Amino acid sequence: MTQNLTKPNNSLTSKPPPPLCTFLFFIILCILGFYSVHYPTRNPKNALLFHQIFLSSATNSTIASYLRSLTSHPHLAGTKPSLETIRYVKTHFENLGLETHTVAFKTLLSYPLHASVSMHFNNGSVFSLPLNEMGTSSYASSGVVQPYHAYSPSGTAQGKVVFVNHGTEDDYRALGLMGVNVNGCIVLVRKGGGLYRGAVVEMARKKGALGVLMYTEGDVSRGSFGFGAERGTVMKEVGDPLTPGWAGVEDGERLELEDNKVLERFPGIPSLPLSFESAQVILESLGGPLAPQEWRDSGPSRLSRVGPGPVMVNFTYQGEKKLATIHNVFAVIRGLEEPDRYVLLGNHRDAWTYGAVDPNSGTATLLDIARRYALLMRKGWNPRRTIIFCSWDAEEFGMIGSTEWVEQNLLNLRAKAVAYLNVDCAVQGPGFFAGATPQLDNLIFEVTKKVNGPDSEAATLYGEWTTMNGSNIERLSGVYSDFAPFLHHAGVPSVDIYYGRDFPVYHTAFDTFNWMINYADPFFRRHVAVAGVWGLLGLHLADDPVLPLNYLSYAEQLQEHKDVLSSFLDASISLTPLATSIQELASAAKRANDEAKRLMKQEFSDDLLALKMRALNDRLMLAERGFLDTDGIKGKEWFKHLIYGPRSSAPHSNHESKLVFFPGISDAIAESTRMGQRERQAAIQHEIWRVARAIQRAADALKGELT
Repeated sequence: MTQNLTKPNNSLTSKPPPPLCTFLFFIILCILGFYSVHYPTRNPKNALLFHQIFLSSATNSTIASYLRSLTSHPHLAGTKPSLETIRYVKTHFENLGLETHTVAFKTLLSYPLHASVSMHFNNGSVFSLPLNEMGTSSYASSGVVQPYHAYSPSGTAQGKVVFVNHGTEDDYRALGLMGVNVNGCIVLVRKGGGLYRGAVVEMARKKGALGVLMYTEGDVSRGSFGFGAERGTVMKEVGDPLTPGWAGVEDGERLELEDNKVLERFPGIPSLPLSFESAQVILESLGGPLAPQEWRDSGPSRLSRVGPGPVMVNFTYQGEKKLATIHNVFAVIRGLEEPDRYVLLGNHRDAWTYGAVDPNSGTATLLDIARRYALLMRKGWNPRRTIIFCSWDAEEFGMIGSTEWVEQNLLNLRAKAVAYLNVDCAVQGPGFFAGATPQLDNLIFEVTKKVNGPDSEAATLYGEWTTMNGSNIERLSGVYSDFAPFLHHAGVPSVDIYYGRDFPVYHTAFDTFNWMINYADPFFRRHVAVAGVWGLLGLHLADDPVLPLNYLSYAEQLQEHKDVLSSFLDASISLTPLATSIQELASAAKRANDEAKRLMKQEFSDDLLALKMRALNDRLMLAERGFLDTDGIKGKEWFKHLIYGPRSSAPHSNHESKLVFFPGISDAIAESTRMGQRERQAAIQHEIWRVARAIQRAADALKGELT
């Protein structure tokens, strides 16, 4: 129908049609009136009541039963046993009455076929090292995959062994001062030193090594008996290597396995994990110079000399890389007022073996939060915004399940995702730890003050956390769990929480339900605490009328980062661009906070209040996206976040390794040591300008105004 906008006649029986703007305003008022009647602004007392119901409905035994079921058999991604775990999680969501679906991707995974390590002595005798984890049943009958490094190239390496400590640049430098060269040798590495295992293998290749044997020193007091071998991936970056930057859907585009872009994701030399006991046999056979005293004092290994040799070691690894189907499982609780705003709670489901700690302590906790949210719904609760439970697959191979899904949904996530709340290993041992983007700091502190501490009758979790770890919130610069694609690629505010810094049966066949109840959390109190924090974070972000995102905390953190950075630079490098943009962000954050306070004081009958809150919430939600840069981090262009993200593989000195923020600037400082003064200054200054522009973009998004 075409509306007549010409001048009306003067007949008393006819009325002029309303102007378009008046008509649209009338429609908006009708919509707001509908919302005010059917979905009134939420009463804080009701929210508090639902929070109390959520916390009081926790049961330790329920989480324990979930974990027992999840760990009844190994469930490596892409294998037939993993399908049972998929069904278990999906059925749980369905039985709660939640809207449930799965999303499948076809991706390149890596599995072992054969591996062997043997020592060849001068007298002609040969000793084969055991690669199975002693005390476990045979791999064929148990379903446990033999220890291996996913995406390691197949090959055979034979040579003398050199112990290279953690395999860092500093360790190789120390060996060089002793006159030890690893060229043509096999290197033996003990896990640690802050390097990802793939970076350790790549460093060894650059030094001329033929292969890498890697072991972890266990903790007997916490159930490690020295026989476990740490499986893991050695692939660079994240996601399916055949679909870099786009989702690995069934009939989609894929690169060929021989494509250079694919091959450069894999190490150039083979590697294998060893048990602590097997590594000791090699260490005791080494000659050559004495190991540095700090190497000998830093662990329980029977280390004396570093090699090379004299014993020759031969190791062979044969593996296969093949397309396999993986499945992400989702359960959705639709928001009533803002169904197009998403709060995501995620945990990966796949495990190298039984996965009691990694990851199914997190999976069991996620299932329990879903149970309790369903209970709230039966009592009349519905969230303002949509909540999505995410059960990821193939995280252990390089965050593949979550990365493919983020790439598939990138535009919608950047436009509509409020926050991503991740838990991987919910419970590894004692001590609460949290990582987050800084605008979520205050919310984390608030929530932990409402949850009972699991290790003390009287204290809150916040009190225990402060006593043990100083209630310090870490930043999510590393690429070690499923928050990586959300934060580093999509720019979604993120959280990662867990109990215990590490655990000695990591990625071994001993990561079982029995280990959990004997060493990590016998009464599942820590699981309940993690569920309390995780679930309350989700409730606040889904229900609070104004999103609890405080960018003053972000500006303060950035100021601290700038101050640390200044200690690494001389006067020829200007930090003025950074200082100016941080001040702009602080000013915008204060204005946003003041606006939030004004809106929360307004009368509930204000029909325009919902629109005003929606506009502010969008700015709070989108500001994090400002820290993304289209070009990404040099050498790791998929990673777009210029404040928090992985650094390049360039060697960093000890003081530069403290720069776990501003990855582009940190890389420029490390790489500029090989440049002339002017070139060095220009390279670092350019990265500073890039970060300054990113912070300014975030400030502008928070203001919500055009320049």
